[in-house]
Amino acid sequence: MAIRETSLAEFERIARETVEALPDPFRRGAAEVALRVEDWPPKPVLDDLGMADPWELTGLYEGTPMTEKSVYDQPLAPDTVWLFRQPILAEWRARGDVSLERLVAHVTIHEFAHHFGWSDADIAAIDRWWE
Repeated sequence: MAIRETSLAEFERIARETVEALPDPFRRGAAEVALRVEDWPPKPVLDDLGMADPWELTGLYEGTPMTEKSVYDQPLAPDTVWLFRQPILAEWRARGDVSLERLVAHVTIHEFAHHFGWSDADIAAIDRWWE
């Protein structure tokens, strides 16, 4: 099903529905994470990641993975999953083989996997998305 609405609100709706559909243990862990949808990654974020091209970053997990948290940690801000609308739209157009809803859900799950302690290599080992 193709989505015609591509607003920030629509991206957030898809992402929230994706999180609500996670199996219970993951859904509970994800409930503690803030979700932000923006058009573009902020320049300081790109600088921190050593990235010059904002088109290359579709999402980001910012925080301490659950596998590294301690009861002694005093967080300064909530863990956050960021989705960047314009880079996601560009990837969707370039791919042409997946619905926008599925791509937004994929990026959402990928970023929440980092919250649960998965590395990019861990995710790639089970995620056959790019094959």
